Amino acid sequence: QVQLVESGGGLVQAGGSLRLSCAASGRTVSSYTMGWFRQAPGKERVFVVTISRSGSSTYYADSVKGRFTISRDNAKNTIYLQMNSLKPEDTAVYYCAATAYYSARTYSREYDYWGQGTQVTVSS
Repeated sequence: QVQLVESGGGLVQAGGSLRLSCAASGRTVSSYTMGWFRQAPGKERVFVVTISRSGSSTYYADSVKGRFTISRDNAKNTIYLQMNSLKPEDTAVYYCAATAYYSARTYSREYDYWGQGTQVTVSS
């Protein structure tokens, strides 16, 4: 079993950048396909990006493609989400998740482990 803790959220102006981190413990992140999801107030949790267990495959939601980048540092047992050119509509709680599936996964129901989330607020 893996425990996930997100950090790096905060308040930023539109056009700014943030880097979220997801630190894993209990198991190594290389044992899982990892994903980031987000949930805006009053809305469902939605997929943002995933990276396969091997790190060879990534898949981004259209809404963040070209602006967000996922990466993994197996030595630090951490996943990162670099977010550039932020928009007010990116405001949400961002969650890190892990699944035992080998390939990249985009549905929240396919993920077994979740962090507590970190708030990202983008002001206009």
